[in-house]
Amino acid sequence: MTSKLRLDIPVLLPEVDDMADACVNRLTADLAAREGVEKVHIVPAEAEFPARLCLHYDPEVLPLARIREITQAAGAQITSRFGHLTWNVSGIGHERRARTAAEKLRAMKGVLEAEANAAGTVHVEFDREAISKDAIDEALRSLGVRRTGEPASVPGGGKDAHVGHDHGPAGEKHDEGDGHDHAHGEFLGPNTELIFALSSGALLGIGVAIEYLVAGAPHWLPTACFIAAYFFGGFFTLREAIDNLRLRRFEIDTLMLVAAAGAAALGAFEEGALLLFLFSLGHALEHYAMGRAKRAIEALAELAPPVATVRRDGETREIPVEELVVGDIVVVRPNERLAADGFLVRGTTSINQAPVTGESIPVDKRPVADVAIARERPDSVDGASRVFAGTINGSGAVEIEVTRRSTDSALAKVVKMVSEAEAQKSPTQRFTEKFERFFVPVVLALAVVMLFGWVVVDEPFRDSFYRAMAVLVAASPCALAIATPSAVLSGVARAARGGVLVKGGGPLENLGSLTAIAFDKTGTLTEGKPRITDIVTAEGVAERDLLEVAVAVESLSDHPLAEAIVRDGREKLDGRAVAEASDLKSLTGKGVMATLKGQTVWIGKAEMFGSDGIPYLGTAMTEAIARLRDGGRTTMVVRQGDRDLGAIGLMDTPRTAARDALAKLHEIGITRMIMISGDNQKVADAIARDVGLDEAWGDLMPEDKVEAIKKLRSEGKVAMVGDGVNDAPAMASATVGIAMGAAGSDVALETADVALMADDLAHLPFAVGLSRRTRSIILQNVVVSLGIVAVLVPATIFGLSIGAAVAVHEGSTLLVVFNALRLLAYRDPYRAAA
Repeated sequence: MTSKLRLDIPVLLPEVDDMADACVNRLTADLAAREGVEKVHIVPAEAEFPARLCLHYDPEVLPLARIREITQAAGAQITSRFGHLTWNVSGIGHERRARTAAEKLRAMKGVLEAEANAAGTVHVEFDREAISKDAIDEALRSLGVRRTGEPASVPGGGKDAHVGHDHGPAGEKHDEGDGHDHAHGEFLGPNTELIFALSSGALLGIGVAIEYLVAGAPHWLPTACFIAAYFFGGFFTLREAIDNLRLRRFEIDTLMLVAAAGAAALGAFEEGALLLFLFSLGHALEHYAMGRAKRAIEALAELAPPVATVRRDGETREIPVEELVVGDIVVVRPNERLAADGFLVRGTTSINQAPVTGESIPVDKRPVADVAIARERPDSVDGASRVFAGTINGSGAVEIEVTRRSTDSALAKVVKMVSEAEAQKSPTQRFTEKFERFFVPVVLALAVVMLFGWVVVDEPFRDSFYRAMAVLVAASPCALAIATPSAVLSGVARAARGGVLVKGGGPLENLGSLTAIAFDKTGTLTEGKPRITDIVTAEGVAERDLLEVAVAVESLSDHPLAEAIVRDGREKLDGRAVAEASDLKSLTGKGVMATLKGQTVWIGKAEMFGSDGIPYLGTAMTEAIARLRDGGRTTMVVRQGDRDLGAIGLMDTPRTAARDALAKLHEIGITRMIMISGDNQKVADAIARDVGLDEAWGDLMPEDKVEAIKKLRSEGKVAMVGDGVNDAPAMASATVGIAMGAAGSDVALETADVALMADDLAHLPFAVGLSRRTRSIILQNVVVSLGIVAVLVPATIFGLSIGAAVAVHEGSTLLVVFNALRLLAYRDPYRAAA
């Protein structure tokens, strides 16, 4: 690890002891499995201190922002000591400036992590006990970097709802924005650098015209024009070089200034002015081009409407969306955009969810069957009744009950996470930055050696000096610096527009180099809505008695199989009342136990019986389980006290889109796809055959799934696809964790490296295809960047002028940026629309 940190993070754990134990175990297991983590453990709470998460990790591989998300997904909460902010800023027009800003912040006491990018996003993790956000703001201002107002805001958040925020001990949001508009980041507005560059070019052109076309003009006049061109062309370059020197860093801007100064020392003011003009113009155009990718992200934030029509106290009126509260009833007219996340309470319609989930076909929506249950458990509301802010209503007028404030909506979280992801480095970017740190000193050394060329070659010192300056220009790796960041930014933006949230350059690159993909079964390859297909009772047990016990116990659980037993069981009992069970305990990966009428009830897999002190099943029940499994059924055995009541057979329907999605993955070169399931091997085999998988691994406990992923990972890069809840440890162990249906699940959104916002596997081939295109463009950019340097350096040694060298040099920089922007127009070849 290149920059390992040891950090003690105060965390708040759930109050209930058994929940806390589960939370701690899941949190430490999830983090320990992540790449970049060396060691993790919980330091217990003491009298004056909360529990602390002690973590030894590499922030370049696993940023603190991801640790925060993983912690929250596990049910814990990082205390307010550690703040995090994401600001949009002006004054960062190119990648070198972004690096300077990040280095400046990292050097400050109390700043744990800091990243910035050429599109003008700054992300900082800091210790409030050592530094304040005002001090961070001031440090950026000292570099001429200022915060902008609304672009960094979350959808519908108003002027005080900037992306930069943190969560307090109870999870409440504390605003990190001050509401002021700092768009005046440069004294002539956001295009100041372009104006200066064009002014430099104009003065250069006037000087050349006077020198060569105006007879009798004073000799000093064209020189004065060239010197003025130096000022305008070198203003921002000089500022950057000074900031870098203060940080004891030699960057490309420093090399350019040295070359320009050398040209001036030789009296070649014209060529020096041309160098600075082209260099500053290239920076300005790079800033403009990167702004296009940034605007693709900002467009997401503008999807939610600024006002909502709400019904309160019997009256209907329009209010700003930031004033909406949970429980409000919002009226949505035909063809309007939805202002908040919630569920339908009245009316039917079809809603275009493409802005959030990327689904190309509008989704039919209907009211919830029971408003009280939906209000109590909003996360369990069926997708046919759940709606999201920023989506577009169809032809029906509907009313929705708000379940999240505007700053907590799925769209708001996507905008925030994408903004944070923009600043996260990919493996290729980390490699190129290390290469540059080695390469720039080598270039300086080469230039110094060439200064003494006149000693070896019979030529004036002036010629050797000029050649050395030309080599400085030719060897400056500007294009290499922006090659990867521009592609990552464009790729992340395009993925978000297609309903796929990719959390940084690492997952984006890794998706395209997978050798295997592992899938969870329930809710991923199947609908996650199993139904009772068989009921086998023990001798002397009536079917209704079996169902009454099963329904009573499983009504306390929220597992998909439990929900199926309760739903279908009540239907078979014709609404007959059942007794109430209590003291439900989950036996992870096996089943549940509870108390009913003073007796212990066990419901779960056959393998649960005969272990942990639970008596073995009888012969008749064992044979019945075998028959059900041979038919591809998932089985649940019911025992009350010391008596086997019987078994329930269930079957989960494979998703209609699963087979097509897996076939497309095969087409694009994913040669190995495996289902890992806790179900019996025969059940797993039956589902695998149905959907077209290569392999099925059944009878796996949660810890076995983790080991299975580790085994696959030892053979290459592997992704784990699941729902982000029960699959979190396995997803953490994979090279890339992919969660489905993240628009409706906070846990899935926070746990995964890649989140498919729609509950649809069809988006997976799109994500893999986009990643492969991104990797291809990154490779193209790196080859072009290094290839240009390889050609220019010998060319300048053998006489190519500084002017020609800088023209080719800046041209290559713009070439790689615009090549990266092609990703914004990426079209999924496997879907009609993405």
